[in-house]
Amino acid sequence: MTQNENVAALSAAGVSVWLDDLSRDRIQSGNLAELIATRGVVGVTTNPTIFQGALSQGHAYDAQIKDLAALGADADAAIRTITTDDVRAACDVFLPVFESTNGVDGHVSIEVDPRLAFDAEKTTAQAVELWKIVDRPNLFIKIPATEAGLPAISAVLAEGISVNVTLIFSVARYRLVMGSYLDGIAKAKVAGHDPARIHSVASFFVSRVDTEIDKRLEAIGTPEALALRGKAGVANARLAYAEYQDVFDGGAHTSTYAHLAASGANRQRPLWASTGVKNPDYSDTLYVTELVAKNTVNTLPEKTLEAVADHGEVRGDTLSGTAAESQAVFDALSAVGIDLDDVFTVLETEGVDKFEKSWEELLSATTEELGAAASDSAGESA
Repeated sequence: MTQNENVAALSAAGVSVWLDDLSRDRIQSGNLAELIATRGVVGVTTNPTIFQGALSQGHAYDAQIKDLAALGADADAAIRTITTDDVRAACDVFLPVFESTNGVDGHVSIEVDPRLAFDAEKTTAQAVELWKIVDRPNLFIKIPATEAGLPAISAVLAEGISVNVTLIFSVARYRLVMGSYLDGIAKAKVAGHDPARIHSVASFFVSRVDTEIDKRLEAIGTPEALALRGKAGVANARLAYAEYQDVFDGGAHTSTYAHLAASGANRQRPLWASTGVKNPDYSDTLYVTELVAKNTVNTLPEKTLEAVADHGEVRGDTLSGTAAESQAVFDALSAVGIDLDDVFTVLETEGVDKFEKSWEELLSATTEELGAAASDSAGESA
């Protein structure tokens, strides 16, 4: 199969293309393998919303639900079994990518229960449990970058477990996430784990920033405010990339990473998440082509991936050297009355709430399906 030229250009520019979706149908039909072959996909991310959607469509999970019901599994146990089975199978599909890239790519992410987002101890315990259940070297455990999540990130990394830090919205929080990563790797080294075998990405959300700030700009309604619509998301990510370069390529913190790198420690790469464009007035490849640089990851919904494959114009590095103009965008946002601290607080709260709601819906639907399967089995045996 031939690789798509536009996606290949992204890869050549140093961007790892990951798919923001997973389902049993996608794995069993061969679609996931096809996307690796033709779309250059080298990883997959999941979240509670994705799993909720997968389990609510089609019949791929019916037989397993019936088996679990016969075993008397409750909804929590059933979801844990179903999701870890899917992730393990996807890890196996991506294992050749993982091995050929020396562990840089080929990862599949699974998220801890979002109801634990503000409990570091329980988040850490579940991360360790999921790592053992899936039992694949190319697994990522997703941990939200809440204040409570920061010590959990360090603790899980210290166990030698690879981590995808999710729900990062502000540059200030991103700095703390990178600090947690370096701290966790240092502790892992002391504990006897090989830093070279531990990987991490920091998932920085993009489109949701524009959605929230655009709404506020339209409420202000002045020409100066309206002229700033659609600029915050990219500017925010570009400022984050400048911070990444400061920590891993130069600046005050470089000595910390350099010391760990001497022992084989990997970079914690920035991952651009929430890259599906919500506003039809904007280019549908905006959050891909404007966020290109080496050592980055972009996790795309399939619709966005196909848009890039069809008409995405990759112009090389569009991140390096953009910090000054991006800061000017944020200065202008503040000048027209946007409370950026409040924006990021709202986005984090809504992000956790959204995943928690999806998880509750998943629990409810699974409870119903287990009940229906148990009733069917009882009817068959009567």
